[in-house]
Amino acid sequence: MTTLINSLTVDPANQSRVLDMLRDNIQTVIHTLDGWIATDLIASADGTRVVIHSQWRDPAAVAAMRTDPRMVAYYPKLAAFATIDSIMGDVVHAAEA
Repeated sequence: MTTLINSLTVDPANQSRVLDMLRDNIQTVIHTLDGWIATDLIASADGTRVVIHSQWRDPAAVAAMRTDPRMVAYYPKLAAFATIDSIMGDVVHAAEA
């Protein structure tokens, strides 16, 4: 399993709008893509950040998502409201209560 973390910086006035855009994209596009496992959205209390934590079958599934025509069309719409930084990797340690 591969984990993809996208960190978005947003104007606090746009955080709700960005979250709505992300929820809609997850429901209409992401959940249809081969290799997608799960996505969590985390909103900062001050309204300036949104973190997208998603899990994928493997790096190839992430690469396919990034080149899917629906995602290519979506990125500029999201970038109009947020700057995006990404990291992809494997979970090397997890702990639970």
